[in-house]
Amino acid sequence: MAHPTELFDLTGKVALVTGGSRGLGREMVLAFAACGADVVVASRKLDQCEAVAAEVEALGREALPVAAHVGKWEDCGTLVDVAYERFGKVDVLVNNAGMSPLYPSLADVSEALYDKVLDVNLKGPFRLTSLIGTRMAAGEGGSVINVSSIAADRPTPTETPYAAAKAGLNALTVAFARAFGPKVRVNCIQAGPFLTDISKAWDMASFEKSAKAMALQRGGRPDEVVGAALYFASAASSFCTGAVLRLDGGVP
Repeated sequence: MAHPTELFDLTGKVALVTGGSRGLGREMVLAFAACGADVVVASRKLDQCEAVAAEVEALGREALPVAAHVGKWEDCGTLVDVAYERFGKVDVLVNNAGMSPLYPSLADVSEALYDKVLDVNLKGPFRLTSLIGTRMAAGEGGSVINVSSIAADRPTPTETPYAAAKAGLNALTVAFARAFGPKVRVNCIQAGPFLTDISKAWDMASFEKSAKAMALQRGGRPDEVVGAALYFASAASSFCTGAVLRLDGGVP
């Protein structure tokens, strides 16, 4: 039996993280690298991907920065192709990229905004998991981690398309776990309010007031996603698939 700390070892593994240039994605990229993985860092802005890739290389691991818009079907295919061309495999896929634009009212949600939100939060993960999961299942297996939101279970009028997309992502988690098992595990981190760059646009006074209803009475630090991400990425979760883990500080 392996020592418990060895269960989290990712030496020799390759991880692909979308939305990997900032926020939760960056934290996961650096954690995977610290545990021995080489990493594909993907987001829409190449310069930001390159900056995080340099941090990975400083940890002694290889990194491939890729500019990709996961809401675009062709970009997803290109991202997969360049990842496999460079490393020959992907052992861990993290569908982390997401967006939730503000809108004045539900009636003011345009078709373009609606499509953009569903494309990034749902279509991209579907396409990437379909492509990479198929290759994982035909090879040595792997792990897929979806990053969802508490909005999937607690939708509000201010984020309705986003909530619908994240609820769909929860459903994809279970469906893909069944489709690609037993060699591929597919799990989901259902994130609560994390104090990433996005939180800079929040009304913090209002948030701090509402946070008092949470069990931990605060927002999450970006690095607090690392434990769940490493668990799902590694052999530590070898008997876990199709799971949706709430990581929300005890939102009621």
